Amino acid sequence: AVALAAATDTPVVASNDVRFIRRDDFEAHEIRVCIHDGRILDDPNRPRRYSEQQYLRSPEEMASLFEDIPEALENTVEIATRCNVALTFGDNVLPKFPIPAGKTTDQYFREQAHIGLEQRLATLTDPADSHHKHQRQQYLQRLETELNVITSMGFPGYFLIVADFIKWARKNDVPVGPGRGSGAGSLVAYALTITDIDPLRYELLFERFLNPERISMPDFDVDFCMAGRDRVIEYVANRYGRERVSQIITYGSMAAKAVVRDVGRVLGHAYGFVDRIAKMIPFEIGMTLDKALAQEEELQQAYANEEDVRAIIDMARVLEGLSRNAGKHAGGVVIAPTQLTDFTPLYCESGGQGVVTQLDKDDVEAIGLVKFDFLGLRTLTIVDHALQSINRRNQTAGKSSINISTIPLDDDSTYELLQRQETTAVFQLESRGIKEIIKRLKPDCFEDIIALVALYRPGPLQSGMVDDFILRKHGVAKVEYPHPALESILKPTYGVILYQEQVMQIAQVLAGYTLGGADLLRRAMGKKKPEEMAKQRKIFITGATARGVEERSANHIFDLMEKFAGYGFNKSHSVAYALLSYQTAWLKAHFPAAFMASVLSADMDNTDKVVILTDECRRMGVEVEPPDINRSTYGYTELDDNTILYGLGAIKGVGQTAIKALLDSREKDGPFESLEELCRRGDAQKLNRRTLEALIRAGSLDCLGPNRATLMACLTDAVKMAEQHARDFDAGQNDLFGSLALPQVKAEIPVLPEWHEDLRLSAEKETLGLYLTGHPIRRYEHELARIVTHRLGDLSNEANDEYKVRRHPGEQRTVVVAGLVTSIRTRNIQAGRVAFVTLDDQSGRIEIGVFADDFRKFAHLLSKDKILVTEGILGIDEYTGNPRIRAKQIMDIDQARAHYAKWIDIKISARVAPNGLVIALQEALSPFKEGHCPVRIDYTNAEAHANLVLDESWQVVPTDQLIERLSDLTAVEKAEVVYT
Repeated sequence: AVALAAATDTPVVASNDVRFIRRDDFEAHEIRVCIHDGRILDDPNRPRRYSEQQYLRSPEEMASLFEDIPEALENTVEIATRCNVALTFGDNVLPKFPIPAGKTTDQYFREQAHIGLEQRLATLTDPADSHHKHQRQQYLQRLETELNVITSMGFPGYFLIVADFIKWARKNDVPVGPGRGSGAGSLVAYALTITDIDPLRYELLFERFLNPERISMPDFDVDFCMAGRDRVIEYVANRYGRERVSQIITYGSMAAKAVVRDVGRVLGHAYGFVDRIAKMIPFEIGMTLDKALAQEEELQQAYANEEDVRAIIDMARVLEGLSRNAGKHAGGVVIAPTQLTDFTPLYCESGGQGVVTQLDKDDVEAIGLVKFDFLGLRTLTIVDHALQSINRRNQTAGKSSINISTIPLDDDSTYELLQRQETTAVFQLESRGIKEIIKRLKPDCFEDIIALVALYRPGPLQSGMVDDFILRKHGVAKVEYPHPALESILKPTYGVILYQEQVMQIAQVLAGYTLGGADLLRRAMGKKKPEEMAKQRKIFITGATARGVEERSANHIFDLMEKFAGYGFNKSHSVAYALLSYQTAWLKAHFPAAFMASVLSADMDNTDKVVILTDECRRMGVEVEPPDINRSTYGYTELDDNTILYGLGAIKGVGQTAIKALLDSREKDGPFESLEELCRRGDAQKLNRRTLEALIRAGSLDCLGPNRATLMACLTDAVKMAEQHARDFDAGQNDLFGSLALPQVKAEIPVLPEWHEDLRLSAEKETLGLYLTGHPIRRYEHELARIVTHRLGDLSNEANDEYKVRRHPGEQRTVVVAGLVTSIRTRNIQAGRVAFVTLDDQSGRIEIGVFADDFRKFAHLLSKDKILVTEGILGIDEYTGNPRIRAKQIMDIDQARAHYAKWIDIKISARVAPNGLVIALQEALSPFKEGHCPVRIDYTNAEAHANLVLDESWQVVPTDQLIERLSDLTAVEKAEVVYT
């Protein structure tokens, strides 16, 4: 079948499923080919979408059909003969870990675990403590239990392999996460430094990770620093042999939107036409074309009325879900005991960059190969870079270095930062939604952070668990336990069943389950299979009543467990990630500049994130200075406790190669003295004119000239001189007067006035993605102060004053505010389309809600980076406590002037002939005469002073352009809009 397909230019979909087009057919036919006893047979069960023609062929007919290419039939037999591979399933195969001579794997494994535990105990327990002996015995008993289970299941080698590459990573300065998933519940993993979480301290269960009553491979997901992950994979490949180590393939499928775009492109339709169809398909996880057709009326109409749309959708529905392309698994790596080709076919990546398994992660594990997850976590890179910066400064100051794994978990400054919801850039705690929960929860201990990570998920949020937890923590609601025996289990979560481990402990304590059996119960509850649940309920009730629990109470508790098991979170994972959350919050609280510089460096390719993080720096009182060609590095740099220097790598239009060339030149020959020297020392191929313009516009060359306007004017001559210098150097010439050329260029171009603020800020926004040295609203502050009733920062402060907020609970207050639009979110509700617009006036931010009819009226004004004046009803978000405004009127700055202004005041000292002055005023005012703002003239000459009011025919629209025109007139000393 394979050779037949190849001979007729056909792709092979599967060994028994081939779709092809015969060269001599006039139309396409879908064929399913089966081989039986050397005969190619038609599959009688195949769907006949395109033709009902029968394709049953005898060997003689096939030989006749392919008499021009008989090798096709011969190759079919040849390939079938060679395809003789036996696959085994269910047996896991691991590489042999190198063990010292004279020891077995089990012996060495136990030995290393005991050595590791002793090292851990040296820091965990105090020999002087009266409980030391008891604590030590607890750890040793738990260790022995886990060792027995692991060795009986045959997994010591797996633990040793994982521990080995993690130890290598730590020794070679590759940051490793404290743990992830249920693996953090293993004391053996803690002893072998696979994890950094003490499972006994946090009551984590080994059986949640490795259940002795349900044989399955352990699975450690290991987080590495993004920058060092590939080094660890390289180490593993070298240790076990490159022919035995590979990453795993992934297959991208044709999802609803993508398949429509692909089909439309192949059929030759215009991009805009296909894009219109694709945008009718909702962006939703699990969306299919059939679902989209069922729920989107616009798509239904297009499908019914437009033939081309129907053709695209019909073909796309046939292809939807098929594999489209191959990729590489984010972190999956397999290590085979022998060559990988003994177990799996391999696939060469596009461009020959590497080899991956041709079987995906599920199939790789099905044939027995063990998958190891090497995951890159950006937070580890951030923490590592911040610590390097902090420790360099500490070393210079003669202070001791900081070890992030030994910081106290009860730091007051850290919890105060969390309670203020200043969690932007804090791992797992920076989203808007979780900040709202933090505001209500007010975490004051590490256990609260563990709970936060578990609570912020759809299940708990929708079930009411979050409200119960918060109200009980603050004593508003009474803490109740389903049974007195469960108090010790549920006390840390105020009686709420929050973690999967709690479900297992309840089953153990109340019904006598083993922890392995309790894990099976937890799994059954998660899958919600009725027959399995009925069986487990009977076991639970029998066990509970045998221990003196009333049957009614036992049934009630089982119902509670069943309800919350679906929402319950893996506490082991929650503890591990809560530790990273706490560490990042601690760094932000104690070393804000170093931490934020590291976060900015990690996110500098994401302009939206850079804007948010830079705003956060300003809010924290940390100044972000513009990039400087003589001081900046590729990333952001901490200058001192309160100052960060912008990174050159964050400038748009300046590539990494150009930056490296500049930094190398600076390191070799010292700082740049002038623009001409920069052009001369830079590689012309890497540092072209476009790059130099971006550097000037970003402000990074401010140190090389009087201002940006002058630098830009000098650029052409500076580039020409650099090119001449390069040509002379290449020709081996020495220009006697070359040293005089640089000042000559400077002398020819005088110092120009600096760019207007609007142009300067626009250039910064274009190259940096934000306004760094100013804010567009500043030039209007004087005017806006006479229009608005409140600055945004004042509203935020008022919202935080509980007395002011609650003094008139039913009162609706109308306010007028102004600010720059920084973000817009829109969504559809039953009443129509709504928008949530965030305004920023440098003193604070507020969200404006624009609903239904108002949205339709003002939608044309809603765009980012626009200054808007909004009049609306002030309210307080009952959930977050933050102020919010429901917009009733929205205006841009010109409309606001026209609405609020009393007149335009023009102050004139006559320095030109009166006729010339009148003509100049007439020319300036005429284009703006369609308004309703009066014009007043304060006129003074050598003989008299007068106030003049122009008649109604000269009322104007008070725009920026008009004010600028009037201000540019020679005789006009001042032109301004008056509001009172």
